[in-house]
Amino acid sequence: MTIRTRFSPSPTGMIHLGNARAALFSALFAAKHQGVFILRIEDTDASRSDIRFVESLQEDLHWLGVYWQEGPGVSGVYGPYWQSQRQDIYASYYKILEEKKFIYPCFCTDQELMLARKIQLSRGQAPRYAGTCSKLSAVEISQRLKEGKKPAWRFSIPAHQSIEFVDIVKGQQHFKSDDIGDFIVRRADGTAPFLFCNAIDDAVMKVSHVLRGEDHLANTPRQIMLLRALDLHVPHYGHLSLIVGDDGSPLSKRHGSFSIHEMREKGYLPIAIMNYLARLGHICDSQALLNFDGLAPHFHLEKLSRSPARFDLSQLMFWQKIAIQALDVPGLWRWLGENIQNQVPENLRDTFAETIKTNIEFPYDAAMWAKIFFHENVHIDEPELTILRNAGEQFFVEAEQAIDKHGVDFVNVLTEMKQTLGVQGKKLYMPLRIALTGKMHGPELAHIAELLGKKKIKHRLSQAFKLSNDKVAGVE
Repeated sequence: MTIRTRFSPSPTGMIHLGNARAALFSALFAAKHQGVFILRIEDTDASRSDIRFVESLQEDLHWLGVYWQEGPGVSGVYGPYWQSQRQDIYASYYKILEEKKFIYPCFCTDQELMLARKIQLSRGQAPRYAGTCSKLSAVEISQRLKEGKKPAWRFSIPAHQSIEFVDIVKGQQHFKSDDIGDFIVRRADGTAPFLFCNAIDDAVMKVSHVLRGEDHLANTPRQIMLLRALDLHVPHYGHLSLIVGDDGSPLSKRHGSFSIHEMREKGYLPIAIMNYLARLGHICDSQALLNFDGLAPHFHLEKLSRSPARFDLSQLMFWQKIAIQALDVPGLWRWLGENIQNQVPENLRDTFAETIKTNIEFPYDAAMWAKIFFHENVHIDEPELTILRNAGEQFFVEAEQAIDKHGVDFVNVLTEMKQTLGVQGKKLYMPLRIALTGKMHGPELAHIAELLGKKKIKHRLSQAFKLSNDKVAGVE
């Protein structure tokens, strides 16, 4: 059996981490088995779908490193891959369902359905369609049609049946048909809702495995009944645990969740996001930074977690830092962008890149260091000024003398200062780093000195001494 998976987003907004993880898992599983990964655009909701989001989600997936073998922009024998262009296919299956009397017209208004729902909830009952229109006679249906009423069509749920299937992630599942209300398969305007066209397309496109969020679990027994009624192939379903924040609630922006587009704009590296997602709700048997092809062999359906996947920003940042370290110098410069490139002298670019690599998470961090190294003065805040004051006047005297003697050779500068001042460790390194960069922490002093040069080092030492004596918060 050829493994065929799919990702079928509705183009009503930007894709977020949850969408991206479902797409990645589906693509990795297909790749592991030399199968096919399909991108299908579920755009039947014309009022909410927007071509901008279709273009954006394709860009985001490609940027992330996820590519499809069938779908928009590539060939495929089961197209078109836009549901808005598949209405004739859906119509043919409506006809079969109608002929087999699996569906019936429903004339209930939204107001009537809302009232019925409220009544059921007030009685402590799970809201589901009561089957009102299933009892209409042919004469009653004809009369309503003559009155110009346009019905939706509902699938008639068989009574007293058990719907069972083995979920790839959650194991054995059991549903009772009596707990499921007759559901709409065709809207009054003739269009196909998600539940119907999603199932039909999976079967017609011969999708073997469906990996999707567990919020779709309740849809699965309905779709299985629908496909069985049509004698169509039923795929293997796996419902991924949802991503939650630290408080256990669904992931949202207050937890640090952003769309993939926003993460791109901020400066996350795609391989960092991919490696993080590959381990979010999935036990990966490799802890190395891997590209898509490298991750595929390590993806195992049996290692998908049933528990909620807890979003951990620190873990995401761990992979971001690892990804930055893995960049070569040309790759780093492409990521940093023109704004930073223009601030760094060409002869110092390699040194700058190697110096800041371990001290940045995003391009704006590099922009801060570029300003520190290549502008005249630095800003020094009060906590840092306190450390400079505690270092004392003699510290600056000895520092300048050591610089005069050894220049930017900070190995000898530090050795001499240890001897003349009798200090070492933080008492030696921190006042120097603050004087030169305005920061308590940062790159190695030897690299800092190489970037600044002797003249600027002496200028900054002089400025730092003046600030610490004048008790001025900073000079720009």
